[in-house]
Amino acid sequence: MESSDVELDFQRSVQAVLRELNTPNPALQSNQGMWRWSLHKKVERNPGKSSVLVRILLRELEKAESEDGRRVIIPLLLTLMSVLTKATGIPEDLYHRAYTFCTRLLTLPAPYSTVALDCAIRLKTETAVPGTLYQRTVIAEQNLISELYPYQERVFLFVDPELVSASVCSALLLEIEAAQEQQTPEACMRHVVSHALQAALGEACHTGALNRKLQASSRRVLEYYFHAVVAAIEQVASEDSPSRLGHLEKMEEIYCSLLGPATTRRRCMVGDLLQDRLPSIPLPSPYITFHLWTDQEQLWKELVLFLRPRSQLRLSADLDALDLQGFRLDRDLARVSTDSGIERDLPLGSDELPDPSSSEMERAALQRKGGIKKRVWPPDFFMPGSWDGPPGLHRRTGRPSGDGELLPGVSRVHTARVLVLGDDRMLGQLAQAYYRLRKRETKKFCLTPRLSLQLYYIPVLAPQVTGQDTEASRKPELGELASFLGRVDPWYESTVNTLCPAILKLAEMPPYLDTSRTVDPFILDVITYYVRMGTQPIYFQLYKVKIFTSLSHDPIEDIFLTELKVKIQDYKSPKEGSSPRRRGAAEGTGAELSMCYQKALLSHRPREVTVSLRATGLVLKAIPAGDTEDCSCLHVSVTEVVKSSNLAGRSFTTSTNTFRTSSIQVQSQDQRLLTLWLDKDGRRTFRDVVRFEAGPCPEPCSRTQKSKTSALNSHGQETEKNMAKPNSLLMPINTFSGIIQ
Repeated sequence: MESSDVELDFQRSVQAVLRELNTPNPALQSNQGMWRWSLHKKVERNPGKSSVLVRILLRELEKAESEDGRRVIIPLLLTLMSVLTKATGIPEDLYHRAYTFCTRLLTLPAPYSTVALDCAIRLKTETAVPGTLYQRTVIAEQNLISELYPYQERVFLFVDPELVSASVCSALLLEIEAAQEQQTPEACMRHVVSHALQAALGEACHTGALNRKLQASSRRVLEYYFHAVVAAIEQVASEDSPSRLGHLEKMEEIYCSLLGPATTRRRCMVGDLLQDRLPSIPLPSPYITFHLWTDQEQLWKELVLFLRPRSQLRLSADLDALDLQGFRLDRDLARVSTDSGIERDLPLGSDELPDPSSSEMERAALQRKGGIKKRVWPPDFFMPGSWDGPPGLHRRTGRPSGDGELLPGVSRVHTARVLVLGDDRMLGQLAQAYYRLRKRETKKFCLTPRLSLQLYYIPVLAPQVTGQDTEASRKPELGELASFLGRVDPWYESTVNTLCPAILKLAEMPPYLDTSRTVDPFILDVITYYVRMGTQPIYFQLYKVKIFTSLSHDPIEDIFLTELKVKIQDYKSPKEGSSPRRRGAAEGTGAELSMCYQKALLSHRPREVTVSLRATGLVLKAIPAGDTEDCSCLHVSVTEVVKSSNLAGRSFTTSTNTFRTSSIQVQSQDQRLLTLWLDKDGRRTFRDVVRFEAGPCPEPCSRTQKSKTSALNSHGQETEKNMAKPNSLLMPINTFSGIIQ
């Protein structure tokens, strides 16, 4: 294909992506997302023209900047970074042009400045040391062993078999296995060596001879050159002022050693150029493990096994007694006394104290009786609000996110990308598991210092069945959070939210068992693009609900993320011998409810409202229905019963009242009981409820982070001193841009 034809083809594809972003058409939703995928496939089939696509993308980015078309900036920028990560032979002036553009975006508000900073840091490294991004991506995602770059990543794909059909689970598993059968460690090391040499040497690299040599090399030889290439790139990339010329000299030495002097001295003639046409070096998809969600503790178990393989674990019958080898630091152990702390460990029969300067006196002052070893938190450490830092604190790029040190001397070299498929009910289970995980970490602080946890979500909704009003057939109701993510992030709407029809279509197709042929797995490619480029989290407030089935008993506590629905149960007549019901109790429709709630105000000032009314039910929603609504409070809808009297007699009508609150308490005033549903999940139903309280879930605290401590005032009276009120627990879900205002 002529260069002009290639450029025209790329230009048409880019324009199609932009039209899809600017004028989304619901009628063509099944085809949305295909233009971006087909654009990347065109580059993979013709990698020598990558620089053509880079010029087109840069031209469109500069046009969007001049015309204030911010809606397309982040999608185009992420597409550009995806192309540059895979490509070789990109002119240096294009790297500088892209880097300069990113620096200009730093003056824009978030999320444009945060995404631009991420891209600018990676571009600066790639410009000085070509091939760095590709090498680090493959090493981390494929868990290749390298001392100079020890970072490892893994994608955990969770599916609830009760919410997603068996055909969908089987289709996804077959597609993942078919792609990963070709991604052996040897093949990945060959890709790293070949890509690094081509990126550094350019046209001077004999690609045909290089690939033939790598294919014929044994694993021992392959590992030798793999580590040599990694060392050459990482050593130069770690310098304050990397020298591209010095990097080129090191790569030429490796190239000559691999092919031999006779081959490297031979110059490519016309025939060699035709034979050694630049081949496509694939960027393997991440290592993905498929899991059926069957246990509340399954997420924690899988993360522990990721940090320590089964062969290195000592698992007891009780998982709470898990001891991670090498995780316990001596300085994290302290003695907690069980005595009064008055008596010292003096030798028996000693009537006099030793000399104050003696070692016995020093030892006696430090030792205490009956001490037990217990893990304590460092005195200046506080549990982070999220596993990758608080909102607004941007991660370092070029490495997996969260690579900093949360504790001194402990590096976070592991990144777990947890991807859940399903609807709002699956997200409710994820919220429960996330809360349990954070609560467990306050008692056994082993995962947080070493693991960066990234959460991703792909909506898979059951197809809407006509003529049925079942819970699974109400598609829009079960996809509220996905709709919200699509509204605030247009690239998420175009790339991820459109994946559901393709997944359902894949499940209907007969299984393709022939793995000898190379196929283009559309769904796996979109998942790969999402987990690589989706680095901007949106934080969702988790809510805790206390459920009382009896006012004299302790409440049941649970977590919800999207919705709490309340219905009035049918009245049950009292048994014989019991006290007669009150006059007016359970008369008419609904039940008498007493509500006390904190009204949500823009000033955040506390304002308590108490009201009693008759209602048939109420719904507490945590996900706003509109773009301009506040997502940090509960939106309550109460179906109130209104009595009216006329000539025909007394009648009842219903009206819906809505208000916003940060916390609420509801209690039934008559003998009508309540039924609660959490996160639209019929499996999380609570019946015979007389009272419940809902409010933001606090961040789990350790013993040293308790909010109240005892102290003595000037009059010698014991008082409570507020030290630090725990923050609300937020669960991050990664998107491409975060919230675009």
